[in-house]
Formats: sequence, C-alpha cells, structure tokens
Amino acid sequence: MENRNEQDNQIQIELPEDVAQGTYSNLAIIAHSSSEFVIDFVRILPGLSKAKVQSRIILTPEHAKRLLYALNENINRFEAQNGPVSADNSAGFLPPITGPIGEA
Repeated sequence: MENRNEQDNQIQIELPEDVAQGTYSNLAIIAHSSSEFVIDFVRILPGLSKAKVQSRIILTPEHAKRLLYALNENINRFEAQNGPVSADNSAGFLPPITGPIGEA
C-alpha cells in the first residue's frame, strides 16, 4: 500500500528537445515584490554595449527560497568534487562587457 502511494506522488517531467539545449547566461538580475521573485537571465557578449534578456523566471517567495537551498546544496557538492568556486560578490558587480575584439 505504501509503495502504491509513492508511485501516485511521482511526477513525470517532460524535457522538450528545444528546451534541453539550454540557454547560456552570464548575468542574472533579480527583482521582487511582496508576492513574487523575478529572475532575468542575460547574456553579455564582449565588445557589445547592449545585452538581451534570454529568459525570465517568475517564482513565489517559497519557491525562490527552495531554489536558494537547492543551489547551495549543489554548489557544495560541486566544490567538494572540484574545489572552491571564486565569485566576485562586490556590490554592483557586472561582468566585463569590453575585451579583445576577435578577428576571423
């Protein structure tokens, strides 16, 4: 009986092929209101002064906190296997948007 309940509580998650490819982002902008968190994922490219939001995720505060815990747990696992990850967490940090211009 207990095994049946576990099967009933499982969710089948589909991953469409176009979503499975993923979207690269090197900047996340987070805003919130009293009822939701909005995370905009942006891709900044060297040499360009403009960047577009690649994806926007809207979460309840409860799901945002669950995401925080899940990311922390996974970063700890990653660092245990690969060593510490360094990140510049200074106020107002933005990745550099200038750099060498490649030539083909």
